[in-house]
Amino acid sequence: MDSLRKIGVIARSLDSISNIEFKEYELSKGQYLYLVRIGENPGIILQQLCEMICVDKTTGSRSVNNLVKAQLIRKEISVNNRKNQLLYLTEKGKEMYDIVDRENKYSNEVALNGFSASERKLFNQLLDKAKDNVVKDWQKVKRGEKRDY
Repeated sequence: MDSLRKIGVIARSLDSISNIEFKEYELSKGQYLYLVRIGENPGIILQQLCEMICVDKTTGSRSVNNLVKAQLIRKEISVNNRKNQLLYLTEKGKEMYDIVDRENKYSNEVALNGFSASERKLFNQLLDKAKDNVVKDWQKVKRGEKRDY
């Protein structure tokens, strides 16, 4: 099994676990990603959020609007650019963020169980490098360019 397939198995497994565990909080599929990124980046705009998560603006907008309806995030018009809506967690969203953050830390510990400190550091460095490579390709394809393979 090649590296990307292994990463895919890990990602799908963790996503499935999260979707099951967060269902009781009525946090639907994948919304926890948005919640965490907004919590980590208060005042982020939709375009930046979508680029960070690597989703198209339509998908991102739908998820953000669902989080607004669930009263987990709120939008504020930017004073610098009235076209931009700044995204923030509500008090309810902050509580949910804490739950999601605890799950994330636990999942990281499970995934890296048995790794030494130096192995964890190297693993993260290598994943960062792979992520950067793939994100560059994603941005290229998003602009309508074709990849040569």
